[in-house]
Amino acid sequence: MNKPAKNKKNKVIRFQTGIQESRRAVSGSLIEKITTFRNTRALDSTATAVITVLGWTAIFVLIGIAGFLIHSSIRAFDEVGIWSMIAGTDWFPTSSNARFGFLPAQVGSIWVTIVALASCVPIGVLSAVYLSEFASSRFRESAKAVIEFMVTIPSVVFGLIGLAVLVPLIRTHLSVDSGLIGLTAGLVVGIVCLPTIISISEDALRSVPRELRYGSFALGNTRWQTAYKVVLPAASSGVFAAVMLGMGRAIGETMVVLMLAGNAGIIPASPLEAARTMTGTIAQETGEVVRGSVHFSVLFALGLVLFVSTFIINLIADMVLERSRKKWRR
Repeated sequence: MNKPAKNKKNKVIRFQTGIQESRRAVSGSLIEKITTFRNTRALDSTATAVITVLGWTAIFVLIGIAGFLIHSSIRAFDEVGIWSMIAGTDWFPTSSNARFGFLPAQVGSIWVTIVALASCVPIGVLSAVYLSEFASSRFRESAKAVIEFMVTIPSVVFGLIGLAVLVPLIRTHLSVDSGLIGLTAGLVVGIVCLPTIISISEDALRSVPRELRYGSFALGNTRWQTAYKVVLPAASSGVFAAVMLGMGRAIGETMVVLMLAGNAGIIPASPLEAARTMTGTIAQETGEVVRGSVHFSVLFALGLVLFVSTFIINLIADMVLERSRKKWRR
């Protein structure tokens, strides 16, 4: 065989070998991609299944709590009556003629919540506006870290601070017999609610599109005018949801009101009087009540009223937040 023919044959062999190697490489790459795709799909399916199970578990737990409260309250419904408890004005659970009126605890909870919201909503919303619109990024991150740390502080610590600082000040300056009144409890509960209102309001403000801010600047508005004329109205739904969640937090607070509200079983005419809240009543009397008695069942009925109240408040807040999210997705 002459040399040109041999070189030609070698070229053909190398070409065929190259084609075979390319096929093997493409085949291997394709198999690898198919395997990766299958693994990814399996991982996604597993994650979806786990999330679905956990989501339904949370729903079933919520339904279970409601069912348990209703079941434990049946005796109170039968022997005392729903309306007699909700509209009753007297709370004398241990007397010979026991009375189980929820109105003193309900009014006390309302006074404490009003004071808490009146003190924390202006501070919380203005703090959120400052962090969102005016603060530097470094200060914002530092402030948010401090706010998130406040959430981890136990309520009893705030109660102790209130006992040591606020109670003497209020007793001295307001000329009341005792500093343990609804006003004191409401002010400290407002401090407890601040992180919730600031965090959610700040997120709502920062979710407002930048185009609205740029349009306001183009019209000659200052940063402050843009904040309260454009950004704050645009984020009003999220801010309202933050306030509602803060209200739910205030109604559900236990340790602070137990330590600072005075726990008087009367209907307070103002926050300057000692008050008893629903959470404080349950926490104070659960350890002393006879298990299985009517009093025991009435406490569960009071817990059911508290559960329904906070559930409705949180549901409204979630609906408003979802409405705000859909508004800016369009």
